[in-house]
Amino acid sequence: MKPFRNLLLLVLALLPLNLAAQAADPVNPVAEVRSEKPWGFTPFLNYGNGVADRSDYRFLIGGVEVTKPITPVVHAGPLSGQFEFGGSIIPLWQAFTPAPHVQTYNPCPIPLPTNPQGGCELEVGGGHYTGFSVVPVIFRWDFLTHSSRFQPWFQASAGVIYTTHKFPPDYLVPHGYTAGTSVWNFSPQGGIGIRYFTRSRRSIDFGVNAVHISSSSLGDKNPGVNASIQVQVGYTFWK
Repeated sequence: MKPFRNLLLLVLALLPLNLAAQAADPVNPVAEVRSEKPWGFTPFLNYGNGVADRSDYRFLIGGVEVTKPITPVVHAGPLSGQFEFGGSIIPLWQAFTPAPHVQTYNPCPIPLPTNPQGGCELEVGGGHYTGFSVVPVIFRWDFLTHSSRFQPWFQASAGVIYTTHKFPPDYLVPHGYTAGTSVWNFSPQGGIGIRYFTRSRRSIDFGVNAVHISSSSLGDKNPGVNASIQVQVGYTFWK
């Protein structure tokens, strides 16, 4: 019993020293990423709706984002923070639009010989669109925070979208007339978000992005999607 008692006394004697050491050097995952500037790899999913005249559009997007803090902390009062740069590859890009239907236009958007002045009824495409996207530039500002778990940010980015059919859907025209959009579109966007660090070099990411989709007149028409609001959830591995 004496050796056991001595071991117990030794453990009790060292315990306060161990607790003091932990208190003096706590793990701060936010500060760790801020100072060491590791690469972040984030699988993510987006889901969102169009707004205004595109409110019946739905979007489902999935991919991988790669980012890296690249500057020291810049002190600018309440805007103090750190610049982070990145990009993403999105192999899953889905848009769900109203089914094909007939729509009345007045005036008619094309010069039909049978009705050159008045309105007309034209078939409008629609349905499910699929494609992929690349976002080569993500400019993100990570706000300076004293929290060891939460890291808020805002960002601006821009990407390119390819769809297997011209997007967004538009009216179809008789033979001899051209109309339509493009299989290539651009996606300037901006948003806000926050990371929650579950432990060292691991974080759950939440974001909200406003996304504009436009072909920049690559097609015959450029109706675009003026805005959609998309919620993003991801999980980051910092290496």
